[in-house]
Amino acid sequence: VLAKMEIAGIKVERQTLEDMQVENEVVLERLTQEIYELAGEEFNINSPKQLGVILFEKLELPLEYTKKTKTGYSTAVDVLERLAPIAPIVSKILEYRQIAKIQSTYVIGLQDWILEDGKIHTRYVQDLTQTGRLSSVDPNLQNIPVRLEQGRLIRKAFVPEEENSVLLSSDYSQIELRVLAHISGDEHLIDAFKHGADIHTSTAMRVFNIEKPEDVTPNDRRNAKAVNFGVVYGISDFGLSNNLGISRKEAKAYIETYFERYPGIKDYMERVVREARDKGYVETLFKRRREIPDINSRNFNVRGFAERTAINSPIQGSAADILKIAMIHLDQALERGAYKTKMLLQVHDEIVLQVPSGELAAIKELVKETMESAIELAVPLEADENEGKTWYEAK
Repeated sequence: VLAKMEIAGIKVERQTLEDMQVENEVVLERLTQEIYELAGEEFNINSPKQLGVILFEKLELPLEYTKKTKTGYSTAVDVLERLAPIAPIVSKILEYRQIAKIQSTYVIGLQDWILEDGKIHTRYVQDLTQTGRLSSVDPNLQNIPVRLEQGRLIRKAFVPEEENSVLLSSDYSQIELRVLAHISGDEHLIDAFKHGADIHTSTAMRVFNIEKPEDVTPNDRRNAKAVNFGVVYGISDFGLSNNLGISRKEAKAYIETYFERYPGIKDYMERVVREARDKGYVETLFKRRREIPDINSRNFNVRGFAERTAINSPIQGSAADILKIAMIHLDQALERGAYKTKMLLQVHDEIVLQVPSGELAAIKELVKETMESAIELAVPLEADENEGKTWYEAK
Protein backbone atom coordinates (compact mmCIF):
# COMPACT_ATOMS: atom_id res chain seq x y z
CA VAL A 1 0.00 0.00 0.00
CA LEU A 2 2.77 2.43 0.97
CA ALA A 3 4.80 1.56 -2.13
CA LYS A 4 1.81 2.41 -4.35
CA MET A 5 1.43 5.76 -2.58
CA GLU A 6 5.14 6.56 -2.88
CA ILE A 7 5.16 5.71 -6.60
CA ALA A 8 1.97 7.69 -7.26
CA GLY A 9 3.28 10.84 -5.54
CA ILE A 10 1.24 14.02 -5.33
CA LYS A 11 1.27 16.95 -7.75
CA VAL A 12 2.63 20.18 -6.27
CA GLU A 13 2.34 23.50 -8.11
CA ARG A 14 5.70 25.25 -7.96
CA GLN A 15 4.15 28.58 -9.01
CA THR A 16 1.84 28.57 -5.97
CA LEU A 17 4.85 28.08 -3.66
CA GLU A 18 6.82 30.81 -5.48
CA ASP A 19 3.90 33.25 -5.07
CA MET A 20 3.70 32.38 -1.37
CA GLN A 21 7.44 32.95 -1.04
CA VAL A 22 7.06 36.52 -2.32
CA GLU A 23 4.06 37.17 -0.02
CA ASN A 24 5.93 35.82 3.03
CA GLU A 25 8.97 37.99 2.21
CA VAL A 26 6.71 41.06 2.37
CA VAL A 27 5.25 39.93 5.73
CA LEU A 28 8.73 39.19 7.16
CA GLU A 29 10.01 42.60 6.04
CA ARG A 30 7.01 44.34 7.68
CA LEU A 31 7.54 42.39 10.93
CA THR A 32 11.28 43.19 10.85
CA GLN A 33 10.58 46.94 10.66
CA GLU A 34 7.96 46.73 13.44
CA ILE A 35 10.42 44.82 15.68
CA TYR A 36 13.19 47.39 15.01
CA GLU A 37 10.76 50.20 15.88
CA LEU A 38 9.74 48.57 19.18
CA ALA A 39 13.40 47.82 20.00
CA GLY A 40 14.51 51.35 19.14
CA GLU A 41 17.37 50.01 17.00
CA GLU A 42 18.26 47.52 14.28
CA PHE A 43 19.73 44.14 15.25
CA ASN A 44 19.92 40.56 13.96
CA ILE A 45 16.54 39.05 14.93
CA ASN A 46 17.90 35.57 14.15
CA SER A 47 20.72 35.93 16.70
CA PRO A 48 19.59 34.64 20.14
CA LYS A 49 22.52 36.51 21.73
CA GLN A 50 21.58 39.92 20.24
CA LEU A 51 17.88 39.30 20.92
CA GLY A 52 18.65 38.48 24.57
CA VAL A 53 20.55 41.76 25.01
CA ILE A 54 17.67 43.76 23.47
CA LEU A 55 14.96 42.10 25.57
CA PHE A 56 16.65 41.77 28.95
CA GLU A 57 19.19 44.62 29.00
CA LYS A 58 17.84 47.38 26.77
CA LEU A 59 14.10 46.80 27.31
CA GLU A 60 14.68 45.45 30.85
CA LEU A 61 12.09 42.67 30.63
CA PRO A 62 11.83 40.60 33.87
CA LEU A 63 14.83 38.28 34.25
CA GLU A 64 12.81 35.62 36.11
CA TYR A 65 11.35 34.60 32.72
CA THR A 66 14.74 33.55 31.31
CA LYS A 67 17.93 31.65 32.16
CA LYS A 68 21.40 33.16 31.79
CA THR A 69 23.83 30.83 30.01
CA LYS A 70 27.46 31.18 28.88
CA THR A 71 26.28 32.49 25.51
CA GLY A 72 23.72 34.94 26.92
CA TYR A 73 20.05 34.99 27.87
CA SER A 74 17.76 32.16 26.78
CA THR A 75 15.25 33.24 24.11
CA ALA A 76 13.75 29.79 23.60
CA VAL A 77 10.10 29.52 22.53
CA ASP A 78 8.82 28.76 26.05
CA VAL A 79 10.61 31.87 27.40
CA LEU A 80 9.14 34.09 24.67
CA GLU A 81 5.63 32.65 25.07
CA ARG A 82 5.63 33.60 28.75
CA LEU A 83 6.87 37.11 27.92
CA ALA A 84 4.44 37.73 25.03
CA PRO A 85 1.48 38.95 27.16
CA ILE A 86 3.60 41.70 28.76
CA ALA A 87 5.74 42.79 25.78
CA PRO A 88 4.32 43.50 22.28
CA ILE A 89 7.79 43.10 20.71
CA VAL A 90 7.90 39.46 21.84
CA SER A 91 4.60 38.62 20.09
CA LYS A 92 6.08 40.07 16.89
CA ILE A 93 9.29 38.04 17.32
CA LEU A 94 7.30 34.82 17.80
CA GLU A 95 5.28 35.56 14.66
CA TYR A 96 8.49 36.36 12.75
CA ARG A 97 10.09 33.07 13.82
CA GLN A 98 7.05 31.01 12.86
CA ILE A 99 6.76 32.55 9.39
CA ALA A 100 10.53 32.38 8.80
CA LYS A 101 10.43 28.65 9.65
CA ILE A 102 7.46 28.05 7.32
CA GLN A 103 9.24 30.01 4.59
CA SER A 104 12.59 28.17 4.76
CA THR A 105 11.44 24.63 5.56
CA TYR A 106 8.26 24.38 3.51
CA VAL A 107 7.63 27.20 1.03
CA ILE A 108 11.24 27.14 -0.24
CA GLY A 109 12.21 23.66 1.01
CA LEU A 110 9.40 21.76 -0.74
CA GLN A 111 10.32 23.28 -4.11
CA ASP A 112 13.57 21.27 -4.05
CA TRP A 113 11.57 18.02 -3.79
CA ILE A 114 9.38 18.56 -6.87
CA LEU A 115 10.58 16.10 -9.53
CA GLU A 116 10.36 16.38 -13.33
CA ASP A 117 6.88 14.83 -13.26
CA GLY A 118 5.71 17.84 -11.20
CA LYS A 119 5.17 15.69 -8.13
CA ILE A 120 6.62 15.12 -4.68
CA HIS A 121 7.20 11.45 -3.87
CA THR A 122 7.57 11.29 -0.09
CA ARG A 123 8.77 8.06 1.56
CA TYR A 124 6.93 6.38 4.42
CA VAL A 125 8.87 4.77 7.27
CA GLN A 126 7.12 2.25 9.51
CA ASP A 127 9.69 1.83 12.28
CA LEU A 128 10.84 5.37 13.04
CA THR A 129 8.33 6.04 15.83
CA GLN A 130 8.07 3.66 18.77
CA THR A 131 4.28 4.01 18.88
CA GLY A 132 3.92 2.52 15.38
CA ARG A 133 2.73 5.70 13.69
CA LEU A 134 3.89 6.11 10.10
CA SER A 135 6.56 8.73 9.44
CA SER A 136 7.08 10.64 6.22
CA VAL A 137 10.60 11.55 5.04
CA ASP A 138 12.26 13.07 1.95
CA PRO A 139 10.40 15.36 2.50
CA ASN A 140 8.39 15.14 5.71
CA LEU A 141 4.82 16.04 4.70
CA GLN A 142 3.40 15.20 8.13
CA ASN A 143 4.92 18.24 9.83
CA ILE A 144 3.41 20.96 7.66
CA PRO A 145 2.23 23.41 10.36
CA VAL A 146 -1.54 23.91 10.46
CA ARG A 147 -1.97 26.21 13.46
CA LEU A 148 -0.88 29.31 11.54
CA GLU A 149 -2.78 30.33 8.40
CA GLN A 150 0.56 30.74 6.54
CA GLY A 151 1.23 27.07 7.30
CA ARG A 152 -2.22 25.90 6.22
CA LEU A 153 -1.89 27.84 2.95
CA ILE A 154 1.01 25.57 1.88
CA ARG A 155 -1.64 22.91 1.20
CA LYS A 156 -2.97 25.09 -1.64
CA ALA A 157 0.01 23.94 -3.72
CA PHE A 158 -1.05 20.26 -3.46
CA VAL A 159 -3.48 19.44 -6.29
CA PRO A 160 -4.84 16.47 -8.29
CA GLU A 161 -2.80 15.63 -11.39
CA GLU A 162 -5.89 15.20 -13.55
CA GLU A 163 -8.18 18.06 -14.54
CA ASN A 164 -11.48 16.33 -13.71
CA SER A 165 -10.35 14.96 -10.33
CA VAL A 166 -10.53 16.25 -6.77
CA LEU A 167 -8.59 15.56 -3.58
CA LEU A 168 -10.62 13.83 -0.87
CA SER A 169 -9.43 14.04 2.73
CA SER A 170 -10.86 11.59 5.26
CA ASP A 171 -9.87 12.08 8.87
CA TYR A 172 -10.59 10.00 11.97
CA SER A 173 -12.39 12.14 14.54
CA GLN A 174 -10.82 12.02 18.03
CA ILE A 175 -9.56 8.47 17.46
CA GLU A 176 -7.20 8.44 20.46
CA LEU A 177 -9.96 9.47 22.88
CA ARG A 178 -12.23 6.80 21.35
CA VAL A 179 -9.49 4.18 21.85
CA LEU A 180 -9.06 5.45 25.44
CA ALA A 181 -12.83 5.02 26.02
CA HIS A 182 -12.60 1.42 24.73
CA ILE A 183 -9.42 0.42 26.58
CA SER A 184 -10.42 2.05 29.88
CA GLY A 185 -14.06 0.95 29.72
CA ASP A 186 -15.03 4.24 31.38
CA GLU A 187 -18.83 4.31 31.15
CA HIS A 188 -19.15 8.12 31.07
CA LEU A 189 -16.69 8.50 28.17
CA ILE A 190 -18.29 5.56 26.32
CA ASP A 191 -21.75 7.04 26.87
CA ALA A 192 -20.71 10.46 25.51
CA PHE A 193 -19.30 8.93 22.31
CA LYS A 194 -22.28 6.58 21.85
CA HIS A 195 -24.69 9.50 22.02
CA GLY A 196 -22.66 11.59 19.58
CA ALA A 197 -21.96 14.27 22.20
CA ASP A 198 -19.19 16.80 21.64
CA ILE A 199 -16.62 15.15 23.89
CA HIS A 200 -14.86 18.38 24.94
CA THR A 201 -18.18 20.05 25.81
CA SER A 202 -19.19 16.91 27.71
CA THR A 203 -15.90 16.96 29.67
CA ALA A 204 -16.29 20.70 30.40
CA MET A 205 -19.74 20.01 31.87
CA ARG A 206 -18.46 17.17 34.06
CA VAL A 207 -15.22 18.83 35.24
CA PHE A 208 -16.51 22.40 35.69
CA ASN A 209 -19.98 21.42 37.02
CA ILE A 210 -21.93 23.02 34.16
CA GLU A 211 -25.48 21.72 33.77
CA LYS A 212 -26.35 22.51 30.13
CA PRO A 213 -24.21 22.20 26.96
CA GLU A 214 -25.30 25.70 25.87
CA ASP A 215 -23.78 27.15 29.07
CA VAL A 216 -20.30 25.86 28.15
CA THR A 217 -18.23 28.84 26.93
CA PRO A 218 -15.56 28.53 24.19
CA ASN A 219 -12.95 29.00 26.94
CA ASP A 220 -14.47 26.16 29.03
CA ARG A 221 -14.37 23.89 25.98
CA ARG A 222 -10.76 24.88 25.19
CA ASN A 223 -9.69 24.08 28.76
CA ALA A 224 -11.57 20.76 28.70
CA LYS A 225 -9.92 19.86 25.39
CA ALA A 226 -6.48 20.51 26.91
CA VAL A 227 -7.36 18.25 29.85
CA ASN A 228 -8.77 15.48 27.59
CA PHE A 229 -5.69 15.34 25.38
CA GLY A 230 -3.32 16.11 28.26
CA VAL A 231 -4.51 13.07 30.20
CA VAL A 232 -3.86 10.83 27.17
CA TYR A 233 -0.23 12.02 27.26
CA GLY A 234 0.07 11.77 31.04
CA ILE A 235 0.30 15.54 31.53
CA SER A 236 1.32 16.93 34.95
CA ASP A 237 -0.30 19.85 36.77
CA PHE A 238 2.82 21.87 35.85
CA GLY A 239 2.39 21.04 32.13
CA LEU A 240 -1.33 21.82 32.16
CA SER A 241 -0.81 25.11 34.03
CA ASN A 242 1.71 26.15 31.34
CA ASN A 243 -0.61 25.13 28.49
CA LEU A 244 -3.61 27.00 29.85
CA GLY A 245 -1.85 29.90 31.56
CA ILE A 246 -3.42 29.05 34.94
CA SER A 247 -1.93 28.36 38.39
CA ARG A 248 -0.60 24.90 39.25
CA LYS A 249 -3.21 24.71 42.00
CA GLU A 250 -6.03 25.22 39.48
CA ALA A 251 -4.46 22.74 37.05
CA LYS A 252 -4.14 20.14 39.83
CA ALA A 253 -7.82 20.64 40.72
CA TYR A 254 -8.83 20.19 37.04
CA ILE A 255 -6.93 16.89 36.80
CA GLU A 256 -8.25 15.57 40.13
CA THR A 257 -11.84 16.43 39.19
CA TYR A 258 -11.34 14.81 35.78
CA PHE A 259 -10.33 11.52 37.41
CA GLU A 260 -13.27 11.73 39.83
CA ARG A 261 -15.68 12.20 36.92
CA TYR A 262 -14.00 9.56 34.71
CA PRO A 263 -12.92 6.89 37.25
CA GLY A 264 -12.41 4.23 34.55
CA ILE A 265 -9.56 6.29 33.05
CA LYS A 266 -7.79 6.56 36.41
CA ASP A 267 -8.17 2.76 36.87
CA TYR A 268 -6.76 2.12 33.37
CA MET A 269 -3.72 4.31 34.01
CA GLU A 270 -2.92 2.57 37.30
CA ARG A 271 -3.53 -0.88 35.78
CA VAL A 272 -1.34 -0.35 32.69
CA VAL A 273 1.56 0.98 34.81
CA ARG A 274 1.26 -2.06 37.12
CA GLU A 275 1.28 -4.44 34.15
CA ALA A 276 4.27 -2.66 32.59
CA ARG A 277 6.19 -3.07 35.87
CA ASP A 278 5.42 -6.79 35.92
CA LYS A 279 6.01 -7.58 32.24
CA GLY A 280 8.43 -4.86 31.12
CA TYR A 281 6.23 -3.99 28.13
CA VAL A 282 2.78 -2.76 27.05
CA GLU A 283 0.63 -3.85 24.10
CA THR A 284 -1.76 -2.28 21.60
CA LEU A 285 -5.23 -3.75 20.98
CA PHE A 286 -3.57 -5.82 18.25
CA LYS A 287 -0.92 -7.22 20.63
CA ARG A 288 1.94 -5.17 19.19
CA ARG A 289 4.44 -4.72 22.02
CA ARG A 290 6.49 -1.78 23.18
CA GLU A 291 9.25 -2.45 25.68
CA ILE A 292 9.36 -0.07 28.68
CA PRO A 293 12.86 -0.74 30.11
CA ASP A 294 12.90 2.21 32.55
CA ILE A 295 9.56 1.45 34.26
CA ASN A 296 11.32 0.28 37.45
CA SER A 297 14.09 2.92 37.39
CA ARG A 298 15.15 4.40 40.74
CA ASN A 299 15.41 7.81 39.10
CA PHE A 300 12.09 9.62 39.68
CA ASN A 301 12.13 11.58 36.39
CA VAL A 302 13.18 8.59 34.27
CA ARG A 303 10.52 6.40 35.90
CA GLY A 304 7.87 9.11 35.47
CA PHE A 305 8.59 9.36 31.75
CA ALA A 306 8.41 5.55 31.44
CA GLU A 307 5.04 5.53 33.22
CA ARG A 308 3.64 8.17 30.86
CA THR A 309 4.96 6.13 27.93
CA ALA A 310 3.24 3.00 29.30
CA ILE A 311 -0.07 4.88 29.57
CA ASN A 312 0.10 6.54 26.17
CA SER A 313 1.60 3.80 23.96
CA PRO A 314 -1.41 1.42 23.89
CA ILE A 315 -3.63 4.39 22.93
CA GLN A 316 -1.41 5.99 20.26
CA GLY A 317 -0.23 2.59 19.04
CA SER A 318 -3.76 1.19 18.68
CA ALA A 319 -4.86 4.33 16.81
CA ALA A 320 -1.92 3.87 14.42
CA ASP A 321 -2.80 0.18 13.92
CA ILE A 322 -6.45 1.02 13.18
CA LEU A 323 -5.45 3.54 10.51
CA LYS A 324 -3.11 1.03 8.84
CA ILE A 325 -5.86 -1.62 8.81
CA ALA A 326 -8.25 0.91 7.25
CA MET A 327 -5.65 1.69 4.55
CA ILE A 328 -5.20 -2.01 3.70
CA HIS A 329 -8.98 -2.58 3.53
CA LEU A 330 -9.40 0.56 1.43
CA ASP A 331 -6.67 -0.49 -1.01
CA GLN A 332 -8.35 -3.89 -1.41
CA ALA A 333 -11.78 -2.29 -1.95
CA LEU A 334 -10.40 0.10 -4.61
CA GLU A 335 -8.85 -2.86 -6.45
CA ARG A 336 -12.04 -4.94 -6.23
CA GLY A 337 -14.12 -2.11 -7.64
CA ALA A 338 -11.54 -1.35 -10.39
CA TYR A 339 -11.68 2.32 -9.37
CA LYS A 340 -9.28 4.91 -10.78
CA THR A 341 -9.12 6.57 -7.36
CA LYS A 342 -5.64 6.54 -5.75
CA MET A 343 -4.50 6.89 -2.17
CA LEU A 344 -1.80 9.59 -2.17
CA LEU A 345 -0.95 10.63 1.40
CA GLN A 346 -1.32 9.56 5.00
CA VAL A 347 -0.87 12.31 7.57
CA HIS A 348 -1.50 11.53 11.26
CA ASP A 349 -5.17 10.39 11.34
CA GLU A 350 -5.93 11.51 7.78
CA ILE A 351 -5.90 9.77 4.39
CA VAL A 352 -5.76 11.89 1.20
CA LEU A 353 -7.02 10.40 -2.07
CA GLN A 354 -7.20 11.58 -5.68
CA VAL A 355 -10.72 10.89 -6.95
CA PRO A 356 -12.10 11.30 -10.51
CA SER A 357 -15.27 13.43 -10.29
CA GLY A 358 -17.40 10.58 -11.68
CA GLU A 359 -16.35 8.31 -8.79
CA LEU A 360 -16.70 10.87 -5.99
CA ALA A 361 -20.10 9.89 -4.56
CA ALA A 362 -19.27 6.16 -4.50
CA ILE A 363 -15.75 6.71 -3.11
CA LYS A 364 -16.92 9.01 -0.30
CA GLU A 365 -19.33 6.31 0.84
CA LEU A 366 -16.70 3.56 0.45
CA VAL A 367 -13.95 5.46 2.33
CA LYS A 368 -16.23 6.43 5.22
CA GLU A 369 -17.63 2.91 5.59
CA THR A 370 -14.15 1.31 5.36
CA MET A 371 -12.56 3.61 7.93
CA GLU A 372 -15.46 3.37 10.38
CA SER A 373 -15.58 -0.44 10.21
CA ALA A 374 -11.81 -1.06 10.50
CA ILE A 375 -12.34 -2.45 14.03
CA GLU A 376 -15.27 -2.80 16.38
CA LEU A 377 -14.76 -0.82 19.57
CA ALA A 378 -17.03 -0.12 22.53
CA VAL A 379 -17.67 3.26 20.86
CA PRO A 380 -18.28 4.07 17.18
CA LEU A 381 -15.38 5.22 15.00
CA GLU A 382 -16.10 8.37 13.04
CA ALA A 383 -14.44 9.63 9.84
CA ASP A 384 -14.94 13.23 8.61
CA GLU A 385 -14.63 13.84 4.87
CA ASN A 386 -13.98 16.91 2.74
CA GLU A 387 -13.10 17.32 -0.92
CA GLY A 388 -11.65 20.16 -2.97
CA LYS A 389 -9.47 21.15 -5.92
CA THR A 390 -6.53 21.54 -3.51
CA TRP A 391 -5.51 19.84 -0.26
CA TYR A 392 -6.24 23.17 1.48
CA GLU A 393 -9.87 23.09 0.26
CA ALA A 394 -10.18 19.41 1.22
CA LYS A 395 -9.31 20.11 4.87
